[in-house]
Amino acid sequence: MSPATPAPEHGGAALELLVHGVGGATPQSMLDDPRTVRVTGDETAAVHRRAEDLDAEDHPGRYAARPVPEAYVWSHLTSGDGARALWLLLLPFMVVNLAHWMRPPAAGRPGLVRLYGVLVRLLALTLTALLTAAACEVALDLTAWQCAGTAGCADGRAWLGFLAADRGGWWSGPGRRLALAAVLPAALVGLLWYLSHRTWSAYEAQRPPTDEAPPGPVPPGSGAPGPVPPEDPRPALGRPGFWYGRRLVARLRAAHTVAGLLTVAGALAAAPARHDTGALAATGLALRAALLAVAAVVLWSVCARGRSERRLDQRVESALFTRLPTAALVLLALTALHTAWDRPGWTSAGTLPGNAAFGALTLAQGGLVVALGAVALLLQRPRRDPRTALAGLGGPATAMLACALGGVMSGGVAQWVADRLGDSGPLAGPPVLLSWQASAIPVLLLLLLVPAALLGVRTVLATRRLRAAVEADYAGEHPDPVRTGQIATSRARASLTDSAPVLIGVVSGTALLLGAASVAGAWASGEVPGSAFSGAHPAIAALASTTQELGSWMIGFGFLLFVTWGRRAYRDASARRTIGILWDVGTFWPRAAHPFAPPCYAERAVPDLTWRMSSWTRHSGGRLVISGHSQGSVLAAAAVWQLPSATRARVALLTYGSPLERLYGRWFPAYFGPEALRGLHRAVHCWTNLHRATDPIGGPVRVPAEDGRPPVDAPVLLDPVAYGRTRAHPLPEPVLGHSDYQADPAFAACRSDLLDRLPPALPRQRTADGTADQGSSGRSSG
Repeated sequence: MSPATPAPEHGGAALELLVHGVGGATPQSMLDDPRTVRVTGDETAAVHRRAEDLDAEDHPGRYAARPVPEAYVWSHLTSGDGARALWLLLLPFMVVNLAHWMRPPAAGRPGLVRLYGVLVRLLALTLTALLTAAACEVALDLTAWQCAGTAGCADGRAWLGFLAADRGGWWSGPGRRLALAAVLPAALVGLLWYLSHRTWSAYEAQRPPTDEAPPGPVPPGSGAPGPVPPEDPRPALGRPGFWYGRRLVARLRAAHTVAGLLTVAGALAAAPARHDTGALAATGLALRAALLAVAAVVLWSVCARGRSERRLDQRVESALFTRLPTAALVLLALTALHTAWDRPGWTSAGTLPGNAAFGALTLAQGGLVVALGAVALLLQRPRRDPRTALAGLGGPATAMLACALGGVMSGGVAQWVADRLGDSGPLAGPPVLLSWQASAIPVLLLLLLVPAALLGVRTVLATRRLRAAVEADYAGEHPDPVRTGQIATSRARASLTDSAPVLIGVVSGTALLLGAASVAGAWASGEVPGSAFSGAHPAIAALASTTQELGSWMIGFGFLLFVTWGRRAYRDASARRTIGILWDVGTFWPRAAHPFAPPCYAERAVPDLTWRMSSWTRHSGGRLVISGHSQGSVLAAAAVWQLPSATRARVALLTYGSPLERLYGRWFPAYFGPEALRGLHRAVHCWTNLHRATDPIGGPVRVPAEDGRPPVDAPVLLDPVAYGRTRAHPLPEPVLGHSDYQADPAFAACRSDLLDRLPPALPRQRTADGTADQGSSGRSSG
């Protein structure tokens, strides 16, 4: 990016703070200079300048014709070392966390808002239990109970020899085998706790400064910000506590850790229940009662507390919840000891008792999704914005996708392990329900062919319709059918983004119905689909067997592909960068529903940007344009909301390729809906948005002119900038789509116009010795 821009007409000192989008960027590419210097920040996120601009504030004459460019680079917040590959395990958790933020706006309905949050948090809790139950299925049932208890399976595997039931070793008893195998799912829970705690320490646990005045033009000695008064007009994204979720994440992390440990303990406690007599029966009953009591405390802790945003909540969570994981770990150890006790005549046969838990979890998830949909419909009435995704049901649909992802991951790992272990001898296999759910996958994919075909036909028709519009936009050019078709196709494909709500709604609704059918079929027949329909018409029986085999293969292959991708991401930085792009989109929001979700990078990036803008305008008195591309425009808008009103008066917002309305406004209407975006327009001094018809991500923000302010959206940029070969463009110009907005001449013109609309720079502050304050350059300003 070239920092050179047309000279503003007036105004003095000016700064352009550049914020990149998804996928990351280097300061060298953002500043178009190989020599850059880190001004403030660390290796994770920092502000950079060109080396020659480091002392720009001391030489205002050099920059009378252009603003000083700075680049905020935050890509390492989502893509870093190889451990980030482990975040693939957290994909369902990330998706359910998104559902929390997708609720419709609901002014004056705090009870429904609270109920919506409770339902999402409970759904998130079931996903933790489901993942742990899948680990228990692999370690306890398939490996320790079935394979180690079957001579043909254990004899072919040396690593299982000491557990084999036919060898009579000390570990050969079913209870001891189960107790030892429980280490694996317990370690998985510990890994999730570690990942959450590690990221928590780097994000939510970092206390913002509270012992000095906020970085803005406030009177000296005014103190730290207090609670937001009820009449504060700022939206949720501008509240002091929005980007500081330390206390809630701590409580949810403890609750989900306990839920995972209780799931392992429950599997151990259920196995010997039918064989307990005398003292063992009494001990088992006491342990199960203790498990239920701790589970009740977990449910209460999840339901009792949501987010606190109106004030900066720096209190430490109560000792009851911080010590609960230790109590659950002790209870798990006692349960393992009880299960490992010798019981005469106890042998392992069939599947491990307690497999009905998968059916119970599936029913609970379905019921919670339906209840969440009912609450969302109540919140949406009266319907306020027709562009809201799925008429306000985006949150329930996304929550259903999270459950489907969790089911595919749990069923995939169980089926893959069962296939590997069963190659040397027949096993009872995974629970019947998992086979029914796997059989539903080919049906789901087959049904998705219909909307996919309709979208393909729609794209072809839209391409034909847009050819006339393309030729009209480039009037005066000699028509070229190939060039016109290329541009029209790019525009038609970009419009497919607007069809995403319908596609997600179809997938979610179909997954809900197929999940209910799977539970009904598994419980009614007690057999896998191929066996359940063996006596039906030959065509139906063949179809059932085919879908079962195909689903089993697909779910196992999907799990293998998932593991392969994770392994490659661990070793390959480019593959890890691809995963980082996914997290760029999915982890903008704080962890309000699931503490094991990947961390919210905005809890670091938004305060960084807020403090940088406030400190520079305070010290220099100059004008500032924060320039955000793609996801960077969302970070820029969130940071502007956090600024004090006096600072916002010196800040202009330039967004390009922005998903603020097209994605965030439609899917997160309570935070980026029409009212919120109009409020942002009124809050910031001036705002311009650039977009292209060929951009599949960015689009207009649809904020009209009001109160003497011009509309936010600039005229649609032509893409490509030249239709054919010209003297200025002797070679064919590419269709840029979502990238390189700075290449359009309109970009520099809009930036210059924003600077001219800002009030002139104020005199620079002086230090006690009468010299100019150097803090504005950056090294001492953060």
